[in-house]
Amino acid sequence: MGRQSPVASRKSPVASRQSPDASRQPADEARAKRSPLELDRLIHERLRLGIVSALAVNERLSFNDLKRLLQTTDGNLSVHARKLEDAQYITCDKTFDGRMPKTEYRLTAAGRKALEKYLAHMEAIIRAVKA
Repeated sequence: MGRQSPVASRKSPVASRQSPDASRQPADEARAKRSPLELDRLIHERLRLGIVSALAVNERLSFNDLKRLLQTTDGNLSVHARKLEDAQYITCDKTFDGRMPKTEYRLTAAGRKALEKYLAHMEAIIRAVKA
């Protein structure tokens, strides 16, 4: 009997993947299962915290305004904005101004609540450290 090629015996990563929705829990369920002592890791990342904070004090901001404000690249901003969008913390509206595409972001009620909870948690940590 011949040996099977190591390449042929491996499962294809594409073939073994489930649909994205099959293995994911809704974002709200995953967040609800976290311990109240855990930080919201989604917001805790520096650039995502910057996006959410900027949108908390502005009704809406364009992609270019956020990019300039946060001093980041197109790719970096779009990746982090997508994560926040997937979690339903922000919404993205795409329109055209003539032939120019315009992307604007807004903070959702869930995003505002998550930010308030995150800030309260950070304030509690600061108080505990100072005590």
